[in-house]
Amino acid sequence: MIQVVVMNGGKALFGGEDLLELPGPKWIDVLHPTDEEMKRLGERFGLHKLAIEDALHVDQRPKLEEYPNHQFIVLQGFTSQADNVCELTLHEHHFFLGPDWLISVHELPFDGLEQVRQRVRDEPQATIERGVDFMLYLLADALVDRNFPVLDHFNDELEDLETAVFENPQPQQLQRIFELKRALVTLRRVLSPQRDVMGFLARRGIPNIQERAALYFRDVYDHLVRLYEQIDAGRDMVGNVMDGYLSMMANRTSEISKQLTIIATVFLPLSFITGFFGQNFDVLGRREFFWVMLVSVFGLPLALVFWFKRNRWI
Repeated sequence: MIQVVVMNGGKALFGGEDLLELPGPKWIDVLHPTDEEMKRLGERFGLHKLAIEDALHVDQRPKLEEYPNHQFIVLQGFTSQADNVCELTLHEHHFFLGPDWLISVHELPFDGLEQVRQRVRDEPQATIERGVDFMLYLLADALVDRNFPVLDHFNDELEDLETAVFENPQPQQLQRIFELKRALVTLRRVLSPQRDVMGFLARRGIPNIQERAALYFRDVYDHLVRLYEQIDAGRDMVGNVMDGYLSMMANRTSEISKQLTIIATVFLPLSFITGFFGQNFDVLGRREFFWVMLVSVFGLPLALVFWFKRNRWI
């Protein structure tokens, strides 16, 4: 589906493919692209075949490629489910940037894009009239900023998980720690090369990028640096939570072993006493042996317990 926004006569016109021939800066958004739609756009704007092929295939690496009359840019972002932050949804957007036109191609609906469209509708002269490179900045900024709530949710869950681990470690917590770790690795794998892309766009002298727009891309680059730092901090926190879990489980195992050892130590002399006085000699004939056995059975365990407490072993 192709939607077109054209700045014409000081107003932003919204419509379909019939607006492609109007003069003025235009933003063409393609949702669920088809071969036929991309072929028509390629013929109309002179898009390179390799770029069109990449735009039709999701799972591209974030990149910036220059062609004779346009740039092809791949940017990605994430959203997550409210109930499970590890269920990440990857939003991959492909952009064709020309002298006075911008084509955005994506497979999934994106709420940040809808907000940019609403901003163009409310403030056409402050957005699309400033140039299609500024529109690219708005879309890239919306795509990048959607990662901050995801990482904030990560940090909140890690803090809660850390507290739960030190209060009462459970085996299912270890599984959750590994899920969070895998999700952070996915975020890092995507956002790391994207930082380089924004670094290129923030440089002066890039075709179709005005010098004033490069300053805005530098702001997006700073956001990506912050995200990268949050991811590294999250990875460190995951490592701390895992170390805490393993330490608590080791302490619990040690405590159980100590208690079992104390019980075994208390009953060990009882086994000796009952074994010794259970030999084949006349105990009933000599009452002193009976009292010795009785005092030993009750007195020795009590003495051992007193000794353990005095040494703070229990």
